[in-house]
Amino acid sequence: MLDGAVLLPPELVSSEALWLVLSAGLTSLMTATLGIGGGVLLLVIMAQLVPIAALIPVHGLVQLGSNGNRALMTRQHIDWPLSRRFLFGAAVGAGLASLVVVQLPLELIQLAVGGFILWMIWGPKPVAQALTPLKTLLAGSLTTFASMFVGATGPLVAAFVHRHSHDKMQTVATFAATMTGQHLLKGLVFSVVGFSFADWLPLILAMILSGMLGTWIGLNLLHKVSSVWFNRLFRIVVTLLALRLLWQAGETLLPRLLG
Repeated sequence: MLDGAVLLPPELVSSEALWLVLSAGLTSLMTATLGIGGGVLLLVIMAQLVPIAALIPVHGLVQLGSNGNRALMTRQHIDWPLSRRFLFGAAVGAGLASLVVVQLPLELIQLAVGGFILWMIWGPKPVAQALTPLKTLLAGSLTTFASMFVGATGPLVAAFVHRHSHDKMQTVATFAATMTGQHLLKGLVFSVVGFSFADWLPLILAMILSGMLGTWIGLNLLHKVSSVWFNRLFRIVVTLLALRLLWQAGETLLPRLLG
């Protein structure tokens, strides 16, 4: 049971943990079916329940399981040369991030995550274009570095993966492979800088298992689902949750600035 003391981090109650497990499955289904969006939605859902200090490392480990499982299920479709170039650059970005990642004030993390998500949803979209090998390395480095601070950089990675890939299955598979490597590197960096995953591991494993089920269902729906109506609902829900994050940060920061 999720409400066992051994399985729950002390910051959460059983109903919150259950909602996180269900959300992991639903957002994995969403990414497997539509190709993108589940990581961003899971981030904003988790931001409402998970302490901000644990948000990005825990989200990263859950996404590692989700993307790793999706990459395994679609491994025959992965563009391996593209993935290797991207992940080499990602390793460089993770190495740089390990030198500068510090425990930021909680309000600044809320502002960064909320603001970044609103920009991803409503800002100008990155041009989906094929990149040279050098630019692919650079994309891997920059997006991995940014992911240490804002969490969900999947839409940025997808901007060039979509153009490189030849069909929807190859797009989903290659995107999963690149994001698996990025989240693995993120977990290593946060471990190096001192974040303890021990209290969170049972919940993370439960969320990964839920994500595996969601991925399996989503891959079977991949060719059957129209994404138009879902994308509209997704934009509305994520926007409201991101605005709530900004509101929470403002409630703490404004009294300090005005006082």
